[in-house]
Amino acid sequence: MKKLLALVLALTLMVSALAGCTADKKAESANTEKTKITFVLDWTPNTNHTGLYVAKEKGYFDKAGLDVEIVQPPEDGAEALVGSGKAQFCVSFQDSMLPMITGKNKLSLKAAAALVQHNTSGIISRKGEGIDRPKGLEGKKYATWDLPIEKATIKQVMKDDGGDFSKVKLIPSTVTDEVSALKSKSVDAIWIFYGWAGVNAEQSGLKTDYFAFRDINSVFDYYTPVVLGNTDWMKKNSDKTKAFLSALKDGYEYSIKNPDDAVNILCKAAPELDKKLVKASQEYMNKEYKAEVKKWGYIDPKRWNAFYNWINENKLIDDKIPENTGFTNDYLE
Repeated sequence: MKKLLALVLALTLMVSALAGCTADKKAESANTEKTKITFVLDWTPNTNHTGLYVAKEKGYFDKAGLDVEIVQPPEDGAEALVGSGKAQFCVSFQDSMLPMITGKNKLSLKAAAALVQHNTSGIISRKGEGIDRPKGLEGKKYATWDLPIEKATIKQVMKDDGGDFSKVKLIPSTVTDEVSALKSKSVDAIWIFYGWAGVNAEQSGLKTDYFAFRDINSVFDYYTPVVLGNTDWMKKNSDKTKAFLSALKDGYEYSIKNPDDAVNILCKAAPELDKKLVKASQEYMNKEYKAEVKKWGYIDPKRWNAFYNWINENKLIDDKIPENTGFTNDYLE
């Protein structure tokens, strides 16, 4: 009888131990299960994206319980992928996202953070040819994408400077390398983002003139680029959205404080990049990610609305854009 009781007790303890192990494994599995997020770039990797790659490499996303996959954009654009719910976030721009957030066929999209605080785009040209100001575009060859907002922007800054847009020679843009295009004189002026293309021109030794749109007219100090999210997904996954943006913030703030390491991380993720260019570009971009604001990613409603109000005034789209369309600060820390 004693032996039987001992055997029963041993079996009971064994079953309890096995049950405990199973429960522990289930709990551990639940705790380590991560939310999958697909993030779509706007183009090939560059210093606009440094903080994203840093957050992934440093494990900030992992600590937030997120499994973030970074992918290249499809032919129909990153916005369409996010708007359809096949991805959760992407890189976009306040001007180019406009057709997708207005009208009958608008998509479920909102900008949830600013990757760069100010518009760093403008016109670059060969030095000394008079295109250091908008009026200087008269009679010159400008590489155009033939987009309504693009041409209206050029027209506005020229008007502000006393120039005549009708005198600009519009050349359909096939530019993939701004330095080569300017050196060959196939065009005289190109719209660029200075943090990459402008710095690349500096690194190549090409002497250039440049003017920024925001310096001519403050209405063009809009937000470009931004983190664009699927509105429905963000609403249903508010905590995960906040966790994602918090980890992303940490990635960009780390890049600002540790530029050399950030350069190494970006180049590791995209080894095809010229490290010398990345380093010079990173030095420029570190001053732009947060600029004067204390909170990374913050979108100023006044500046956001000013640009869309300009769109309304110039009737560049069919439907009037209501105030505060297309962005939110609700998910930022």
